[in-house]
Amino acid sequence: MNAREPAFLSLSRSAQLRQMLQSDRTEFLMEAHNGLSARIVREAGFKGIWASGLTISAQFGVRDNNEASWTQVVDTLEFMADAGDLPILLDGDTGYGNFNNMRRLVRKLEQRGIAGVCIEDKQFPKTNSFIGSERQPLAEIDEFCGKIKAGKDSQNDEHFSIVARVEALIAGWGMEEALRRAEAYRNAGADAILIHSKLSKADEILAFAKEWAGRAPLVIVPTKYYSTPTEAFRMAGISVVIWANHLLRSAASSMQAVAKEIFETETLVNVEDRIAPVDEIFRLQDADEYSAAENLYLSTSRVAKSAVILAASRGSGLEAVTEDRPKVMLPVAGKPLLRWLVDGFKKQGINDITVVGGYRADAIDTAGIKLVVNQRHAETGELASLACAIDAPGAGALRVDTLISYGDLLFRSYILRDLVESDADFSVVVDSSAADAANPSVRDFAYCSAADARELFGQEVLLRRISSDTSLDGRAPDGRWIGLLNVRGGGRARLRKTLETLRARPDFERLDVPALLDALVEAGERIAVQYVHGHWRGVNDLEDFRRAGDFAHAQVPIGGLDQPESR
Repeated sequence: MNAREPAFLSLSRSAQLRQMLQSDRTEFLMEAHNGLSARIVREAGFKGIWASGLTISAQFGVRDNNEASWTQVVDTLEFMADAGDLPILLDGDTGYGNFNNMRRLVRKLEQRGIAGVCIEDKQFPKTNSFIGSERQPLAEIDEFCGKIKAGKDSQNDEHFSIVARVEALIAGWGMEEALRRAEAYRNAGADAILIHSKLSKADEILAFAKEWAGRAPLVIVPTKYYSTPTEAFRMAGISVVIWANHLLRSAASSMQAVAKEIFETETLVNVEDRIAPVDEIFRLQDADEYSAAENLYLSTSRVAKSAVILAASRGSGLEAVTEDRPKVMLPVAGKPLLRWLVDGFKKQGINDITVVGGYRADAIDTAGIKLVVNQRHAETGELASLACAIDAPGAGALRVDTLISYGDLLFRSYILRDLVESDADFSVVVDSSAADAANPSVRDFAYCSAADARELFGQEVLLRRISSDTSLDGRAPDGRWIGLLNVRGGGRARLRKTLETLRARPDFERLDVPALLDALVEAGERIAVQYVHGHWRGVNDLEDFRRAGDFAHAQVPIGGLDQPESR
């Protein structure tokens, strides 16, 4: 169940925070530092946000020394409040000045729907508590109590909370002083006490909690003593635990890794599949609302797309691992080969996906696809399977723009993106890297109108023939067709016509897709070639199967696994 239950959601944000502080169970706040991270915190399921002074200043690129002005902080909070409906507790440093600054701060926070502020008993301008902590002077108790009273007297919302942060343990002033200050701040009107520590163990925090004995809600920030079991905090009666800076720190490490990778390789190919897709950023920005408005107010049309995955075979050379499943269901890096294809298609907006099964079709996962079975898969070839997909009632094959794919492929996402965005009626992907003619599993050599002149990127190249021959009229192949064909526009009807012509041939049931491509070329069709140089993998034998896992692991999000080897 979502932690934010209906009764809780019915409260104002400030009332939600107050209820968390006064709850009889330990609650949790997660750090955020801008609108995007605030939305991520909400989606993760947290009930509230800690607007960290450290991370807000860090995202500005300045020190946590009040170098970002309080108005800049408040402007950032407005974006955070707009991005979600969570209560926000601001890390308000020392209140940005004296009692008068505190009064103005509280009024401005209430205007922006912020639920509360935490202020610390140090002198303005402050320095982060973990930098030279014992040299940092603390505010006089009476002065700080006056600041708390000024804030409470200034609030209009009865539920707005002021949390008083005690720095005595950080500054080395001892437990007795920490307790004396906490009690004074409680009497001054603080709604909760935040007790801070720089030690790697929670001993002094737990000792403080025991001596405090629940006189007021107690808040902690276990950044340094993070290995302490959370159950220990519950048993000590801690009201709120703040995870104080972990989103920004995780983002920084990922950005460092990506920046280094792009700088060293001078390409985006190695990182694109391991970072959040642009569509995910759009989603976090609430782009769906804009899209709905766009559909309402602008005259736009989206071209529907479908895909056919030819997956009827068991896999020659893979008998040892396909006794109970077809090749397309072999596990690769934690999920079936078919799921890699389906997920890749859906990321490109291709949701109408027909899979043609045959051998052990009963073992094919049908989630998100339409399954068509070639009952005669043992004695027929690829074109017979393609015909099954085209003839199947309700299937989208060739009724809209259609991608035809072998079922044993892995590839980097840009390959599919560029293919479906081609304006050509027919387009194929050819790998121009050196073909291994000695490997009997390598086939589908492509002969094109021009070789892959990489210095002339973008030139039009047309397919001339697909052949298993490693030489044609004394000419070496220009590469290898990888098993992807895109058909769009008027090409759909012309492909149907060509397929019907081939169906009249006595050898039709033994024909493969290259035969269809050659027939299209012979009929005068222009088949555009999209050259790639690696960045894909076929699974034709056990060695390919082993290498497929290595290739797929290179597509996982940065930080999820060890960095991939260069390819």
